Amino acid sequence: MRPDGPIPPARQEDAMDVHEYQAKELLAGFGVPIPKGAVAFSPDQAVYAATELGGWHWAVKAQIHAGARGKAGGIRLCKTYNEVRDAAKDLLGRRLVTLQTGPEGKPVQRVYVETADPFERELYLGFVLDRKAERVRVVASQRGGMDIEEIAATEPEALLQVVVEPAVGLQPFEARELAFQLGLDIKQVGGAVKTIMSAYRAFRDCDATMLEINPLVVTKDDRVLALDAKMSFDDNALFRRRQIADMHDPSQGDPREAQAAEHALSYIGLEGEIGCIVNGAGLAMATMDMIKHAGGEPANFLDVGGGASPQRVATAFRLVLSDPNVRAILVNIFAGINRCDWVAEGVVQAAREVRIGVPLVVRLAGTNVEAGKKILEDSGLALITADTLSEAAEKAVRAVRAA
Repeated sequence: MRPDGPIPPARQEDAMDVHEYQAKELLAGFGVPIPKGAVAFSPDQAVYAATELGGWHWAVKAQIHAGARGKAGGIRLCKTYNEVRDAAKDLLGRRLVTLQTGPEGKPVQRVYVETADPFERELYLGFVLDRKAERVRVVASQRGGMDIEEIAATEPEALLQVVVEPAVGLQPFEARELAFQLGLDIKQVGGAVKTIMSAYRAFRDCDATMLEINPLVVTKDDRVLALDAKMSFDDNALFRRRQIADMHDPSQGDPREAQAAEHALSYIGLEGEIGCIVNGAGLAMATMDMIKHAGGEPANFLDVGGGASPQRVATAFRLVLSDPNVRAILVNIFAGINRCDWVAEGVVQAAREVRIGVPLVVRLAGTNVEAGKKILEDSGLALITADTLSEAAEKAVRAVRAA
């Protein structure tokens, strides 16, 4: 129960996130105690939710896929129905910028209205899939309400960690020891153990990669409640978790990634200036590495998959060009089942259709490569061709610097 290793990244690119109210709904299904709350999509719905919940104090929380909402004004404490209405009206429709969203922020399309019962202590409880250790790592701290990265950097001794043995899972005695080390008294330990064990079962049975309850609060009547919750799930397991897959909110991600998913393309936006269109994830990674080696920065990861039809390539061009930072495009195709002449015809047709407007570097290899090169040469387009990947990367970088 001590800091026996680095804290794995809590946010992972290959995971699907859900909103706080959705995470709490899942946790409650496994027996984790949560405050009463309801989601609202308009100020009137927020007021109605507050009247249904009862009480005299409410928290109106912006629902976005990012933390640090409180510091950014995304959580409002209200004492009257008018304050609930005003808070919801102010939050809904705006882009909330937090330390985790970047300067572009994320759109607020719904709020969560929750009873704001007083509490005495704030704790931290997290579960993360530690890929290096091939284990689930439980992380806890008495410093609740703070970013776990900040705690790890400034007070590593304040972190408590348990590495779960997968053959037996998290054991009640481990949860009990963790509860005592969190400074809970005998009246609170029972509720804390139940919460820790229930949260672990939710993490395990939902194929989660991260679960963070921050803060986990202790009320004046010794209850232990999950006041906030974040969950991320393994993309590769969503086929067997339809309930969770249906919770996906595309408005919270890069719209280009959502558009790519509609066309069965794998796209991840980056911050460079050279757009990449490649077939095969491994080749795409190698292409990005070669661009970096040549002194450039890739603007995206884009895998067009096994097919490179004109329509598919045109869609890929549009996705890449939707990034205003792109100053050149590198197409790197290795044709196996597909033939280079087919791919070349697709690239030429798509380039004419889309009107690219930035330098276009094309490198083809594989079946019928000579025929493919001939099609590119006879196209009349201002294409830059290359025979090797390193040559293509160097030409793309030179094109950016010359622009």
